[in-house]
Amino acid sequence: MSAIRREETIGDCRLILGDCLQVLPLLAGGMAVVSDPPYGMDWDTDSTRFSGGHRTHRLRRKEGRDDWGAVKNDDKPFDPAIWAAFPECILFGSNHFAARLPVGTTLVWIKRLDAAFGSFLSDAEVAWQKGGYGVYCKRDLSNYALTDSRKHPTQKPLDLMVWCVERVKSSVILDPFMGSGTTGVACIKLGRKFIGIEIDETYFDIACERIRKAYAQPDMFVEPRAPDPKQEALEL
Repeated sequence: MSAIRREETIGDCRLILGDCLQVLPLLAGGMAVVSDPPYGMDWDTDSTRFSGGHRTHRLRRKEGRDDWGAVKNDDKPFDPAIWAAFPECILFGSNHFAARLPVGTTLVWIKRLDAAFGSFLSDAEVAWQKGGYGVYCKRDLSNYALTDSRKHPTQKPLDLMVWCVERVKSSVILDPFMGSGTTGVACIKLGRKFIGIEIDETYFDIACERIRKAYAQPDMFVEPRAPDPKQEALEL
C-alpha cells in the first residue's frame, strides 16, 4: 500500500493524505517544520463535560455531535526527535514532551486577557523553536472568535501561525500534522511554499477546501498593511 493515499496540489501548496512518518522519506530536504502535533495527552475533546453537558459547539450541535472524537495518535507519547532534526523547527505543545527536546527558544501564545488569567484551563500555550535561548510572546485572542467556526479541535488562530512561519527563514514549510490547514493558509499569506501531511481524511478534505478558498478569495485571509508612516508623510 502506498504511503501517499491521496495528494492535492493547490497553488504552491502540496497536500498529502497519509501517515507523516511513512511519507517523510519520499520528500526532499531543505524545509522548515512548523506544526501543532498530537501531544500524547490522550485529550478528551468533549468540552460539554465542563458545563454539565448543556453547552455544545454550535457546528457540532448542527451535525448532531457533542464532541470532536479522539485526536489521532494522541493516545501515545509523542517523540519530537525526527522533526527536531530539521534545520528549522517549531512544535507546539512542547511542555508535554520537553524532556525529549534540547534547549531552544520558547514561544508563548497568550490566549486570554489579564483579567481572565487563572479562570479556566490554560492561559497560554507554548511552542519550542530550534536554536536560541529566548522566550517570546504573542497575545492572540481570536480563538474566542473561532469558537463556532473552527474546523479542528486544536485549530490555532491564523495570525498566530503567521507569526510562527515568519520566525523561520526557509521558503518551504512542512506541517506533518496539518489538521485543518491553518499553517498552509499562513504560508499563502506570506508567499511561502507549503507541504502539509494529514492522516485523517476528514481533516485533509477540510484543509484542501480552506486552502482553495485562501487562493480564490485572498482578501478573506490577508489583512491590509498599515501605510508606512514615512511614505504617508511624503504624500501629505
